[in-house]
Amino acid sequence: MACNDGFSLRYPGNPHPGDLIEVFRPGYQHWALYLGDGYVINIAPVDGVPTAFTSAKSVFSTKALVKMQLLKDVVGDDKYRVNNKYDETYPPLPVEEVIQRSEFVIGEEVSYDLLVNNCEHFVTLLRYGEGVSDQANRAISTIGFMTAAAGVFSFLGLFSKRQRAKYY
Repeated sequence: MACNDGFSLRYPGNPHPGDLIEVFRPGYQHWALYLGDGYVINIAPVDGVPTAFTSAKSVFSTKALVKMQLLKDVVGDDKYRVNNKYDETYPPLPVEEVIQRSEFVIGEEVSYDLLVNNCEHFVTLLRYGEGVSDQANRAISTIGFMTAAAGVFSFLGLFSKRQRAKYY
């Protein structure tokens, strides 16, 4: 199978150490960083909630565990691709440094916040030295838009009540 940008999702080729792996979960993307020999590093909610509930649990989690796992175990039945999409904006650190930084944090408990410190922030921090997440930025923009829209509707609702009050 392929998506619009031409990447193969089922068999994306052989990832190289330091590559970002984007896993397509229902409703969101999970991110991992390829270490080599079939292993990735990624973060997961601390309490070990079963996989089917991990995405729902991550919304409420404030802590995550850094794990080294087989890529096939992280991906499961989902599709994935190598996606080093930030390489044009942020030059990748040397692979040796990325691997060393990754190995240093395996098994550590880290802060987690869906909007400012999620799995994509984590792996981009390892690869580029900068935590970035388009997914979180889109969510923040959506929340901002919805908040503004609610404010406008509230204002219009109050305005129309005041207008009606003048006529009674």
